[in-house]
Amino acid sequence: MPGRFVVWRWGVRSRVACRGVSRIVVRTINAAHHLAFLKEQPSASFLQTPAWGEVKSEWRRESIGWYRDSRLVGAGLVLYRQLPKVKRYLAYLPEGPVIDWADDDLADWLSPMAEHLRGNGAFGVRMGPPVVTRSWRADTIKKAIADDTRRRLGDIPPDARNERGGDVQAVLRAEGWRPVAAGNGGFTAGQPQFVFQIPLAGRSEDDVLKSMNQQWRRNIKKADKAGVVVTQGGADDLLAFHALYAETARRDHFTPRPVGYFEHMYATLRAEDPDRIRLYLAHHEGDLVSATTWVRVGRHTWYSYGASSTAKRDVRGSNAVQWQMIRDAIAADADVYDLRGITETLDPDDPHIGLIQFKVGTGGEAVETVGEWDLALNRLVYKAFDFYMSRR
Repeated sequence: MPGRFVVWRWGVRSRVACRGVSRIVVRTINAAHHLAFLKEQPSASFLQTPAWGEVKSEWRRESIGWYRDSRLVGAGLVLYRQLPKVKRYLAYLPEGPVIDWADDDLADWLSPMAEHLRGNGAFGVRMGPPVVTRSWRADTIKKAIADDTRRRLGDIPPDARNERGGDVQAVLRAEGWRPVAAGNGGFTAGQPQFVFQIPLAGRSEDDVLKSMNQQWRRNIKKADKAGVVVTQGGADDLLAFHALYAETARRDHFTPRPVGYFEHMYATLRAEDPDRIRLYLAHHEGDLVSATTWVRVGRHTWYSYGASSTAKRDVRGSNAVQWQMIRDAIAADADVYDLRGITETLDPDDPHIGLIQFKVGTGGEAVETVGEWDLALNRLVYKAFDFYMSRR
């Protein structure tokens, strides 16, 4: 390739700039510079904000920046998880980093990152490039669920395909990265590869409501007629939220996070940006029937955590609170309302099918990203880590 040469070092390919070629340099940056860069971007995951590093207090955190000609052109939050008894770390960039994934010389962004992380004691790197590969509209998914010959999203042609996603995957493989295998139920060990989103750009409340299925519209009307009232809460309401969340965990058989986690998350995210996180509460005749958290970075909004009561499910508090968050996302001029992870299953007998059916009812679309990828910087240590994780 003209204008550059390639060297191999420590198992990671490193491109060194020749005369006349601008080299990308990666180094530690402070939280203020990291946040200022994110504010210039139209979209970035909340998992890549400096505040999220503070929320995940069990991990060591670092903000890193990509510089070209002394200008900050990329940023990432790195979470370091230490191996027991040794100072070796897995470096994790959830739904990141925030770099130019469309650059034809993508490897020039990845190699200096790997070298920087290796210098900080990382034996391996895991990241989740925020690059879309395929998407399926709600109507397409609904028809596929009814067709008992289709069992997974990948079994049906997508409504849209992003060729850049395939290009990114090809570069990652060529650079020694390997995809993280999906775990039980189709979720990876980190962040989901499939999410469900409602596009909002250029759409009104009526547009979004009309795209929902009949059941969703009926439930929204039913909640309104029953007198469900949705309000925004504050830090003092987190105990009530957590009590409902713990009830949901018992009913749905998952391990709940402690209340202190939510108190810390709420305070930390709001300290970074007063509108980074909101707490929504749905009451019926004084009873809390549903509660959720809403997160925002730039023009992207997310439904983060949710809880609902076993009693009074007929008043449809969950639909009411989701509709209010969607409406507020539109009012905030968001381009996307993100309902987060789904599995790839379309099997009516799969226990996860209810999750995708609930989200499909909103009339949005299922979106697949390139998923999470690992790079072994120390193959011996990484192999031991991989074996340990497979035995958990």
